[in-house]
Amino acid sequence: MTADVIIIGAGISGAAVARELSRYKLKIVILEKEAEPAFGVSKSNSGIIHAGTQNPPSSMKGWLCVEGNRLMREELAADLGLNFAQCGQLIAAFGPEDLPELEKIKKEGEELGVKGLALVDRAWLDRNEPNLGPEVKAALYVPSAGIISPYRFVYALVENAVRNGAELRTSRKVTAVRRPEGGGFEVVAGGEVYRAKFLVNAAGLRADEVSALAGAPAFTITPRKGEEYLLDKKLGHLANHIIFPLPSKNSKGILIIKTADGNPMIGPTAHDTEDKDDLSTSDEGLAEALAGARRLVPSISKGDIIAYFSGLRPVSGKDFIIRHEDSVPGLVTVAGIQSPGLTAAPAIAGMVADILKKRGLKLEPKENFHRLRPRPRHLTELTPAETRRLLEKDPAYGDIVCRCELVSAAEVRDAVKRGARTLDGVKFRTRAQAGRCHGGFCTTRIIKIMQEELGLPVTAVTKRGPGSELIKDERK
Repeated sequence: MTADVIIIGAGISGAAVARELSRYKLKIVILEKEAEPAFGVSKSNSGIIHAGTQNPPSSMKGWLCVEGNRLMREELAADLGLNFAQCGQLIAAFGPEDLPELEKIKKEGEELGVKGLALVDRAWLDRNEPNLGPEVKAALYVPSAGIISPYRFVYALVENAVRNGAELRTSRKVTAVRRPEGGGFEVVAGGEVYRAKFLVNAAGLRADEVSALAGAPAFTITPRKGEEYLLDKKLGHLANHIIFPLPSKNSKGILIIKTADGNPMIGPTAHDTEDKDDLSTSDEGLAEALAGARRLVPSISKGDIIAYFSGLRPVSGKDFIIRHEDSVPGLVTVAGIQSPGLTAAPAIAGMVADILKKRGLKLEPKENFHRLRPRPRHLTELTPAETRRLLEKDPAYGDIVCRCELVSAAEVRDAVKRGARTLDGVKFRTRAQAGRCHGGFCTTRIIKIMQEELGLPVTAVTKRGPGSELIKDERK
């Protein structure tokens, strides 16, 4: 296959670049090694749309974050039907000695153009965050921050890019990058060869490995593991904002995170590791997360936790790596995209498009670019009147598959039609299997629907791709 641009990686960075480039008359191919988009670094993201504070004004991270936040609030959330909520954040101070640091963060945020920053006292906090513990004395209020479902953000970008002509190829691990004498690239992925003049390396944790395959200057991705703990949805009003402690050297600290789906979350921890596949959780991580969270909200208990998970952040220095590799003409590196990468992704995509244009890629706008994506319907977001009208049109919305999260058969079928090919793909799109029973009630129904929609044998349905089959054929 020959394309104008090959993008390696369908996480948030690759998805955003694909959607941005799909505005133009280009042939774009996205290669993803996993069974679905967002199954790498992006799936474990905390889902925070950062405002831009806590990043130095001189950093690429800082100004890309501020621009990404603006794009989300003013364009993307509406255009792509995203479940973005601008709830704001608080950065907590625990005593008078912390106030100079809060003042510094406020000053740097204002230099970056973050609006509405304000120092608030304990009286303000008592009115607006009554569950905060007595150790919190004051905070920096950051109104432009918000929350979103990180994987649904990725899916929306990919769906819209594909709607505009981009091609997504999953289960395509890149094993070789060749540079023919005539220029451009030959990328071997999943046993197939893809050719293009331009290549965007957005391979997340494996970006350093892809760079080495292409013969570009070396850099190292160091995984930084973060363990997070999801709380029961009944605690949805535990906090009204995203609550941060003052940041440490390597981390923004243990947070109280409102999520787009209603469950509070605590974490993440932040510890460097050498293993790019280590997604384990630990007793030590749980103890650290609980201690940090209880310093902010003492009422949190271990019994409130319904799910443990961890993710790996692709760290490479203090800032993002976004550059054209002059020694490998046509290769653009997008690497080291850790926090606030989810927020910055739309701005990163614009930056990559500018780099490609300067290197000779013709960006001719399409006359019929489809910028809008209808928001998927979810029963939990509808009023009773809206639900009744929906049921009159399609009774399948009354067939409840997942009791914990109130997910209907119609929503599961829609998720499969939108691209879900695994049980995790259905879960990330609909929340089915994400409740306290972890799919104990709904998994068999979902498998049945996937069989019907995809024409698969039951033994071919997987949790997250080959090797994670749930049902074995003992006859073989």
